[in-house]
Amino acid sequence: MKCIRASVCAVFALAASAAAAQDSTGYQAGDVQLKVVGTAVLTDGEIDEVNVDLVGLPAGTNTTANDNYVPTIAVEYFVSENFSIETIAGTTQHDVDAISGFAPGAELVSDALLLPATVTAKAHFDAGGIKPYVGAGVSYFVWLDVEPGAAVVPLGVTDTDLSDEFGFVLQVGVDVPVGTDGLGITVDAKRYFIGTTAQWFAGETLVIETEHNLDPWVLSAGVSYRF
Repeated sequence: MKCIRASVCAVFALAASAAAAQDSTGYQAGDVQLKVVGTAVLTDGEIDEVNVDLVGLPAGTNTTANDNYVPTIAVEYFVSENFSIETIAGTTQHDVDAISGFAPGAELVSDALLLPATVTAKAHFDAGGIKPYVGAGVSYFVWLDVEPGAAVVPLGVTDTDLSDEFGFVLQVGVDVPVGTDGLGITVDAKRYFIGTTAQWFAGETLVIETEHNLDPWVLSAGVSYRF
């Protein structure tokens, strides 16, 4: 009898231990996850429409924005085991250059500093110990600083503005737990659908106004910690 009782106790002990281990690696409502990642911001920047042109831009004039690589922090709150809300913190800086028409390679916008305020809702899935996810959300692009490019200053341009805009974002990625202490590896991809209006001024006169597609891919990889 004592042997049977000991065996039953051992089974229950093992089950409890397994459950505790599962809980320590599983995601639960109320969890917070911090991510520190390296991010590649791969943006477009082409002209979608010309609204004002007092200088006579050559036919076929178009532009592109340079890519940038920056550190980013993400904060994620789990509403349930498989549903979370995430926001990101970071800035990225870009130049806009002509690629056709107007002096290809000429810098038209310099050191445009962007804050891409973003919130996404994410659905997570269990896949053999890893957590792939998909998400969607909204973003508000805030331009903190914009300078005229080196190619337009000699032409009399004294100021350049880029409009702040709302847009949408789609997201996909995967979290890979490392051990049972909340550490992990994360890989993430976002595609934004958003534009901006660019304006060049000579004194108080608006000489050029163009609509631009930004639509960046934002690719990130790094480490996470959940608690």
